[in-house]
Parts: sequence; C-alpha cells; structure tokens
Amino acid sequence: MDGTLTRTNQLIFDTFNHVLEKYLGRKFSNKEITATFGPPEDVAIQNLVDESDFDSAMTDFYNYYRYHHNEKARLYDGISEILDTLYNENIILGLFTGKGRTSAEITLEKFNLKKYFSSVVTGHDVDRHKPSGEGITRALQEMKVSPADALMVGDSVADVKASREAGIDIATVLWDSYTYEQVIQLETKYRFLSIEDFRRWIFAVLKN
Repeated sequence: MDGTLTRTNQLIFDTFNHVLEKYLGRKFSNKEITATFGPPEDVAIQNLVDESDFDSAMTDFYNYYRYHHNEKARLYDGISEILDTLYNENIILGLFTGKGRTSAEITLEKFNLKKYFSSVVTGHDVDRHKPSGEGITRALQEMKVSPADALMVGDSVADVKASREAGIDIATVLWDSYTYEQVIQLETKYRFLSIEDFRRWIFAVLKN
C-alpha cells in the first residue's frame, strides 16, 4: 500500500510525530520512524510510550491519521488506471500491508480501493511481520492462487525478503521508496522506476 499504491509516507511520519511529540516531548526523524516499521503502528507506539498512555496515544494516532488523510496523502498518478484495468481483466488482486487494520481500512475507504482486492492482509492478521512471508502466503491462500501464478509488487527490502520466503516473484517499484538505495542493490526479476514504465509493462503482458 504505502509507497506503492498510495503516497502516504509523509502522513505516516507526521502522524507518528504528532503522537511522539505529545507523549515523549520530541519528534523523530523519518529514519527513526521507519526503523520501527515491520509490526503495525500500535506495536511501534506501545514500544515507545508509557503503558498508561498507550490507549490515549492510539486514539490520537488514528484521529490524526483520519483527519489529515486527504490533506497529506493521495493515490499516485496512474494507479487508478492500472487497478481498473487489472480488475476489469479479472486479474485477482490482493493487498498485503504491514499497516494495522484500522489505518489500512481508513486508507482503503478514503481512496475507494476496497472493491479491487479479494484479499486484504494487514499487520494485525499475521503472527510474523515483514520481512516474513507469512502475510503473502495468507493472501495467496485466501485468493486460492499458487505462488507460481502470482507476482508481488513492493517497494522495500522487507518486501523483497518476504517474497523470497513465500516463493513468489517480485516487481520492485521505486517511485517513492523510503529505502531506495537499499532496494536498488537487490537483484529482482522485475524493477520499475516509474509508474508509467510499470503501466506499459502490465498492459503489454495483458495483450499477450
């Protein structure tokens, strides 16, 4: 989702810092925040704030995320066309995100994305988070698709590692990756630097 379909990275950073400044008295750098990624956001917040503040911190987190969503986040240009085309061609689509269920549902609702996905697996639906491949395997099982017939699209090192554990090919997409330098060094079967290149490739595959 984040960095692949949706430009939500800044919203995530700002939401974290809204909470961390209130409860810890300081802001974190983007690098410090991304270092907490893997488990969903409530696990990250729980590890940072006092136990007595956790419930109110998460209420503040989701309120800020929801209220500022359309101000600070958007779909990448061209993503709607790609999703529409794949959906209309009866390509089975699933979404695996490390986000928690609540924040994922907010973004799916705000951008009207739910209709595209026959499976949505979030960080709350797995025991082992990225870079584990558990979420990919679960999504494939829900979609009744074998790894050999599937392709993951992701933008992070964790996505690459998860795809390898799950035995599925990955297309790394780097139009807004927060770990661009690390991902670019990894050998993957497909790599796309722009949405337009990715769109052309998808449309060429569908024609064949």
